[in-house]
Amino acid sequence: MSKPRDDRQKDLLLPALDQIIDMGHPLVRLAALIDWKFLDERFSSVCQGGSGQPGLPTRLVAGLFILKHMHSLSDEVLCARWIENPYYQYFCGELSFCHRLPFDRSSMTRWRQRLGEEQLVALIQESLSVAHKTGAIGPKDLERVVVDTTVQPKAVAHPTDARLMHRAIVKLVGLAKRNRVPLRQSYLR
Repeated sequence: MSKPRDDRQKDLLLPALDQIIDMGHPLVRLAALIDWKFLDERFSSVCQGGSGQPGLPTRLVAGLFILKHMHSLSDEVLCARWIENPYYQYFCGELSFCHRLPFDRSSMTRWRQRLGEEQLVALIQESLSVAHKTGAIGPKDLERVVVDTTVQPKAVAHPTDARLMHRAIVKLVGLAKRNRVPLRQSYLR
C-alpha cells in the first residue's frame, strides 16, 4: 500500500463547506486546534509504499475515529451521520459537501486493525494537547492518573439449543400436569 492520498479539492459546482457552515461551531473550532500534520506523520508509518490503491487521507481516518469516540457511535451510525452532517465532513477535511461516502464502510475495520500502539498513542497525545490548549484540563489534572484495569467476567448463561429445549419440556410437562393430560413419558431427570 502506498502513501495515503489526499487529492480532495473544491467542487466548482458546489459551495465550499466553510461558506455554508457556522465557523464558530465546536467541531470547526476543534478542527482548527488539532495538529493534523503531527497525526499525518505518525500515521504514515502504517502505509508502506508498493502496489495497490493509495490509502484514505489521514485526516479523514483520524477525524472519523475521533468523532466515533467523542459521540460513542458504531461504524454504521458514524457513516450515516457523516453523510448528513456538514460539520462532520468539515472536521474530517472535506472541502465541499459530499452526498456519499468517499470510502467503503469496511475501511474503518481495516484501518482499526492496521493501527498499532504508536498511532493510538499519537491520537491520545493530540487529544491531551488540545484539551490542555483549550483549558479543559490543567497541569494538575495530569500529575496523577488513575486507571482502572480490572476485568470482571460476567456470569451470563448464553442460551443453547439443549437448554432451550429442556426449558420448553419442563414448561410443557408442568402445563400437562395442571390440565391433567396423561403423558406416556414423564421426562423427569
